Amino acid sequence: MSASTKTPGQVLKELPVRSFVRAKELPGSPAAARNALFRAAKRGDVVRCSRGLYFKGPKTRYGMTRPGVLEVALEVLGAEGTGPAGYSAARAFGLTSQVPARVELAVISSLKQGIDGVKLYKRNNARRHGLSFLEIALLEVLREPATVESGWDSLIIAVRNAVKSGDVYLGRVAEAVPEESSPAVRRRFEWLAEAIAA
Repeated sequence: MSASTKTPGQVLKELPVRSFVRAKELPGSPAAARNALFRAAKRGDVVRCSRGLYFKGPKTRYGMTRPGVLEVALEVLGAEGTGPAGYSAARAFGLTSQVPARVELAVISSLKQGIDGVKLYKRNNARRHGLSFLEIALLEVLREPATVESGWDSLIIAVRNAVKSGDVYLGRVAEAVPEESSPAVRRRFEWLAEAIAA
């Protein structure tokens, strides 16, 4: 049976575990898709994560596993140009033991809707678009260095390790730095790049 001849309910049954799904991604009319998702959620075959977004997770004897807050946020916002901010950025590098009450994310897209458990910060640097999650975390740590509990030297070590592992490309970050609104970020990045090169 081709995808175009399947009902929304059949598509939901065949959906791989740990998948997100929206009504607009299902075949048939919008009303049929919404009804199929409503019935699937009522049966416990999917869980509603946010407006229009559902998740098919592994089933346990206690019900369906829900996705993490960060997973939902990245699905709603998109991964491009989105990365951790504040203490979430420092945690991404293992530089703080602080656990923020909400996941903190910096985004370059318009803030269309709130996401439960997430605090969003709008950044106006379009060059962040090509950066990885950890590269955005680096810019955010440079914006708020007080989030690093163990000091500047530990940041240098963490970034050096991330560069060696290929998780951070300083050249890409360097291209985005001139567009950052904070002059302090630009200065701190220069110091950091010099320390890593030394």
